[in-house]
Amino acid sequence: HLVGERVLARMKPTAFVINTARGPVIDEAALIRALQEGWIAGAGLDVVEQEPILPDNPLLQMDNVVLTPHAAWYSTASIGLLQSLAAEEVVRVFQGGRPKSLLNPDAVHNLREP
Repeated sequence: HLVGERVLARMKPTAFVINTARGPVIDEAALIRALQEGWIAGAGLDVVEQEPILPDNPLLQMDNVVLTPHAAWYSTASIGLLQSLAAEEVVRVFQGGRPKSLLNPDAVHNLREP
């Protein structure tokens, strides 16, 4: 766990914990305790330690927790936007430009003429 009891105890009581990465990033037992005892204000999660989430998981009963499926981003609109952005990047590169979402700048040197 990257976030456990020690980290949660040091947060402000107005803090919200958000986890959209992987369930094991946060110690779920520690998170539940922090929420129950008011160490933090709430949590927004689309992942939990054990998936699918069990019906008796205390997080499901908490008013200060928002849970969504890990695929909450998925919609017809988001797929259309993703396709448009990808196409724009391809056109940009074919026109000799540099990709906006370039994660590895050294890769630019490996680009070839279309």
